[in-house]
Amino acid sequence: MISNSSRYGIRAVVYIAGKTRKNENLGIKQIAGDLDLPMPFLAKILQTLARRKILLSYKGPHGGFALARQPSDILLTDVVEAIDGKDVFSRCILHNENCKSADFNKSPCTLHGEYVVLRQKIKTLFMERSILDLVQKAAQSDDILL
Repeated sequence: MISNSSRYGIRAVVYIAGKTRKNENLGIKQIAGDLDLPMPFLAKILQTLARRKILLSYKGPHGGFALARQPSDILLTDVVEAIDGKDVFSRCILHNENCKSADFNKSPCTLHGEYVVLRQKIKTLFMERSILDLVQKAAQSDDILL
């Protein structure tokens, strides 16, 4: 449903939220190394999240990334939509377009009925979970994200 880019973005944002302290930035090398993610690919993802105002990006010797807002104010949908686009939760699984269930001139894809239900459940889950929720759960489970 979501791309590897979104998965990496979520992991990185949760990691940044769990690791940073006030007035502290995390460098791309540290984030990529600790999460075992490819640095050039992750750098592009984090820059996208900075352009979308989810992260702040700082250059220079003390540069790096930090959250642009409180972790409780960043929903999983914010991260996924910033990376995969606003239509990520309406795209058809078999076709390169949005579902056409309301378009009577075109039949829905063969997985439409089942996929619409699952996609809506995932969207609801992502709209109900903040980065703070994931940081707290990761801390309780000693997850590698922290």
